[in-house]
Amino acid sequence: MILEEEVRELARLAKAASVKLAVTSEGERNGALVAMAKALRDEAAVIVAANGEDMAAAREAGTSEALLDRLMLDESRVNAMADALEDVAALPDPLGVVSLESTLYNGIGLRRVSVPLGVVAMVYEARPNVTADAAGVCVKSGNACILRGGSLAARSNEVIADVLAAAAVKAGLPEGSICAVTTTDRAATDVLMGLHGLVDVLIPRGGAGLIRHCVEHAKVPVIETGTGNCHVYVHASADPEMARAIIKNAKCRRYGVCNAAETLLVDDAAADAVLPPILQDMQEAGVLVHADARALAVAEAAGLATAGENPDAVLATEDDWATEYLGPELAVACVEGLQAAIDHVNRYGTKHSEAIVAADEEAIEAFLAQVDAAAVYANASTAFTDGGQFGLGAEIGISTQKIHARGPFAADALTSYKYVLRGAGQVRA
Repeated sequence: MILEEEVRELARLAKAASVKLAVTSEGERNGALVAMAKALRDEAAVIVAANGEDMAAAREAGTSEALLDRLMLDESRVNAMADALEDVAALPDPLGVVSLESTLYNGIGLRRVSVPLGVVAMVYEARPNVTADAAGVCVKSGNACILRGGSLAARSNEVIADVLAAAAVKAGLPEGSICAVTTTDRAATDVLMGLHGLVDVLIPRGGAGLIRHCVEHAKVPVIETGTGNCHVYVHASADPEMARAIIKNAKCRRYGVCNAAETLLVDDAAADAVLPPILQDMQEAGVLVHADARALAVAEAAGLATAGENPDAVLATEDDWATEYLGPELAVACVEGLQAAIDHVNRYGTKHSEAIVAADEEAIEAFLAQVDAAAVYANASTAFTDGGQFGLGAEIGISTQKIHARGPFAADALTSYKYVLRGAGQVRA
């Protein structure tokens, strides 16, 4: 009961702040963002020290290298967080945007105007930079936020949230604009997602288990961010060197991010020419390939080890096609043409980011039209699915659903609208 009341009181504070935030000016909110960015830079050493404690505890607990990469902060990453806040400040104001304006039959003027959602609760794992991104996007859009980071980054998140909250208040925003649930008790998440009437929307960002739990148990609206079982499909018409460069970037740039490629599909007719150099790149990068029988035969012919204690490639199982590895592993399958590739992606993908490499324009158009995903690419790496890369500023997540927000979403997705009507004494008969 004590925990529940603590979280509820935090939500009440955020709710009160949201009312005041909704009527702040663009200049006030942007000024707060700039002040928050400066505070991050000023306190970088404190933030990095707290993160060092989180990193030490995570290593001792046997945390994977992919998660450690997500967790780690150094001065350059803190500066990047600050840069992202300044980028958000430079974006157009998402509030007060008129999306519809007309005069009704009775002379009443009607306008549809964007407004904040209110209180945004963010539940996330392992990535302390999300603390700054979420706070910044919420301030930009006039929303109060309640941040609930994972236990792995508990020290980092608490320090970052304290720094940002203090800077925001000093810059003139109401106390409670940025709140953080600092307890590591997982029950706090369940309390938060049950605060109907105080929390206006919940955004989970993390592994499949966290997202599923929130979607199934929340009593408040949820914007579902999804896992990234992303594909790169190499069509028979593809330029082999382009395909090689794209899959290497999509898979190996960073393993632990949701836009990393987890499955490579190659047209069977092109496999013997296209696959060997790609597989060699994977071998050099230390990526274990889970290959179907056809791709495994190509790997063996290319001299890759497919048996023994340290194979470069192993025979894939059905589970591999649906796995988000978030590490140095890649599923590889040979497919019988374009439609087989599209069917595979739509069956096993998570509706995140999917790419085709091809010179055939008809094949490209068919893939882009038929693949069901938040972002579809022709001749480019899936690594670009990111709010900053899309020109949206710091993102609060990547939505794989179709209601309200889809793909990387930022400040404008944290708004709703109201109808504002002005009359001159009209009454309805």
